[in-house]
Amino acid sequence: MSLYTLLISSLVFPLHERIKNHSSVAVRKDMELSQWWDTEHLEALQLFKLQRLLTHVQTHVPYYRDLFTSIGFKAADMHSLEDLACLPLLDKPKIRANTEALKSANSRNLARFNTGGSSGEPLIFYIGKERISHDVAAKWRATRWWDVDIGDPEVVIWGSPIELGAQDGLRALRDKLLRTRLLPAFEMSAQKLDQFLHEIRAIRPKMLFGYPSALSHIARHAEACGRRMDDLGIRVAFVTSERLYDEQRQQISRIFGCPVANGYGGRDAGFIAHECPQGGMHITAEDIIVEIVDQQGAPLPHGEAGEITITHLATGDFPFIRYRTGDIGVLDSKLCICGRGLPLLKEIQGRSTDFLVAQNGTVIHGLALIYILRDLPQVRNFKIIQEDLNLTRVWVVLDERLEVGLTSKVKGGFKARLGQGVEIVVEEVNEIPLEKSGKFRYVVSKVGLGSVNNL
Repeated sequence: MSLYTLLISSLVFPLHERIKNHSSVAVRKDMELSQWWDTEHLEALQLFKLQRLLTHVQTHVPYYRDLFTSIGFKAADMHSLEDLACLPLLDKPKIRANTEALKSANSRNLARFNTGGSSGEPLIFYIGKERISHDVAAKWRATRWWDVDIGDPEVVIWGSPIELGAQDGLRALRDKLLRTRLLPAFEMSAQKLDQFLHEIRAIRPKMLFGYPSALSHIARHAEACGRRMDDLGIRVAFVTSERLYDEQRQQISRIFGCPVANGYGGRDAGFIAHECPQGGMHITAEDIIVEIVDQQGAPLPHGEAGEITITHLATGDFPFIRYRTGDIGVLDSKLCICGRGLPLLKEIQGRSTDFLVAQNGTVIHGLALIYILRDLPQVRNFKIIQEDLNLTRVWVVLDERLEVGLTSKVKGGFKARLGQGVEIVVEEVNEIPLEKSGKFRYVVSKVGLGSVNNL
């Protein structure tokens, strides 16, 4: 660690957090101890925090006070983590319909947030200082797993208008002190990509941070231009907010000469899990209880795929209790070889809209169709849009003209998986626009999974 990084991480950033009345430093220090606890001790901590949260919301949060009364539940009835399953799920429509009622009566200085709306209507919600402190601490702890720290030079490739719109003078000064450079991921023209490569080389960051699609796109451009980027001393590339595909991991790692650390979470759900250098996707168990549930909200055993539902234990000001993320995942029954006791996510398969539904009702992961297109050397980029059970569109960006043979190959492969009666429309486009949030999605299905039979 350089002297400058030591000064920033141990003095300047803690002072910054104290001025903002955040407890991030103390929370992170506690987390760096508790990450080595065994399962029994971590679950005891979760139960204690859960009982405290439910007691608080029963008294101070109108939505949960009324809900608990209507279902005959009392916080004192919570004797084990399994008892959490008796509470109804929380989803985005319920939050939109009860935003004010979800605010704690004794909350102060709530910050208004919203999701980027990459998969639908943005969600407006509120976060208190306790929640912010815990999310900052969790991210900070995970960053330090990779031998980097706050104050090390960092390049952030990001597209969210929330962060980009917040770049006022004070934020610019803070970023300069912390040696963080934010590059907007909205426009990915050849000229912009050249500029990104120039800035990354000039900054020589210790870490990169961004969407997997954005970093892999920059890496692909560097390779195509013959620009070497693996000699800059980059220690790690942190990626989040999208599914990380194996091809993207390999490409980013090879071009930038560093490992890739996957992160999973959201502005609404919090900092759920992060990958350690040994490859374990560790859940932030001190703050978050993760359940994998079926369509009815019943918890599924470890090893089975279902919707990832979270209870954030530091959200007393605006509770997220059994909140449906819309993502599909699998819990692991094993612990990581790194020695941490934090439970693991075995798989994060993507959003429910990253799955498609065949005509016969079979649920298909988007990868089944993605690999068909990835195996075609002419296809530079693509997007799959399932309009309904009978129509799927495929947008392709090609290095050469769209030919009948290529179209037939795509249609044949898609029909073999979706059904011979499905109409497959292949359309050549010059470019594929990003979502409003700046993210990129390879697969979008407008067919709901609630009515199908084998997720």
